[in-house]
Amino acid sequence: MKLTSKQRAQLRGLANPLEDMVLIGKGGLTDAVIREVDAVLAKKELVKIKILESAMLTPKTAQAVLCEELDALPVQCIGTKTVIYREAVEPEDRWIVLVSK
Repeated sequence: MKLTSKQRAQLRGLANPLEDMVLIGKGGLTDAVIREVDAVLAKKELVKIKILESAMLTPKTAQAVLCEELDALPVQCIGTKTVIYREAVEPEDRWIVLVSK
């Protein structure tokens, strides 16, 4: 699945007021960080991640790896922050209804 520009805009709007939910520091993308992002996606469907300069990887790289590992979709990458989305598995856990294509 790929997001349309309207869906991406909708998700960017939802992510804008969110606080950073996960910080990636000098340890980089450890298994613990990946599990934490996975847990947030399972509950919230949308996660905002801040990549600290000490992480030695770009937000684009972190976003690509997380999306690949967690079967998520990239939403936005600006400065040191990235946003990814994954629809909840259980229908009752879904709180984001994407606009139709």
